[in-house]
Amino acid sequence: MLRNLISLSAVAFAALMFATAALAGTPETENGVTTIHLDQYNGYFAARETLAGLEPGTYEFVITNKAEKVVGWQVQNAATHEQLDMFPLQPGETGTSTVEITDDGFRYRCPINPTPWYEVGVGG
Repeated sequence: MLRNLISLSAVAFAALMFATAALAGTPETENGVTTIHLDQYNGYFAARETLAGLEPGTYEFVITNKAEKVVGWQVQNAATHEQLDMFPLQPGETGTSTVEITDDGFRYRCPINPTPWYEVGVGG
């Protein structure tokens, strides 16, 4: 009985993870700018679009503070760590960051409510 319950729980968890991944949209590109929406919670970011398979180019990041405190946005070149943009966000505030992403990829985090770096590769 316990073994069946554990197996059923594992299957349900796997189905939930698959469904969550399937819900991530494809980033839209308009006039050469690709838009990525990120929601920042207490200690982590959630992307509304998939970050897999991105190509070098101009990106507009739309970051919404879903935490109940001040948070921040910091994005850098992944290889050189060159600062591309950084700003704070008040609770409930949405900010926009338009940056050029190269073959080096990019990384982002919250420097105020420290989150780990999210490393994102681009290209093939």
